[in-house]
Amino acid sequence: MISLSINGQSHTVDVEDDTPLLWVLRDTIGMTGTKYGCGIAQCGACTVHVDGVAMRSCSVPASLVAGKQITTIEGLAANGKLSAVQQAWLDNDVPQCGYCQSGMIMAVTALLKEKPKPTDADIDAAITNICRCGTYQQIRAAIHAAANA
Repeated sequence: MISLSINGQSHTVDVEDDTPLLWVLRDTIGMTGTKYGCGIAQCGACTVHVDGVAMRSCSVPASLVAGKQITTIEGLAANGKLSAVQQAWLDNDVPQCGYCQSGMIMAVTALLKEKPKPTDADIDAAITNICRCGTYQQIRAAIHAAANA
């Protein structure tokens, strides 16, 4: 049994120690906002925060995050109000298919926590998530909008 703190709630799960956090979130707990993209930590669709740090949950064994604070896309909005990044995503019409968006939003949220006013170079260096629809111009605009919110 592994005890996890996800979005401020405790969950005890009966999974193997090496089960990727992604599958615990999606299949065991039923939180499907975090997406499976590649399974090798390259695309970023599965990005969550662990103690405030963006991590690709497809490559993180659940046992390694026991006792840490895990935040998923479901945990960003507070009291029914979207986060600045989520609101900027809507205001800038970022999503097309939407599949990568939860991971992208989580990566951007971590970036803005670390660098509240990122430059384009900061964005290029930190946001390595893949968007198959190619909405990178809207993503960049939304990042700057959220930074200025």
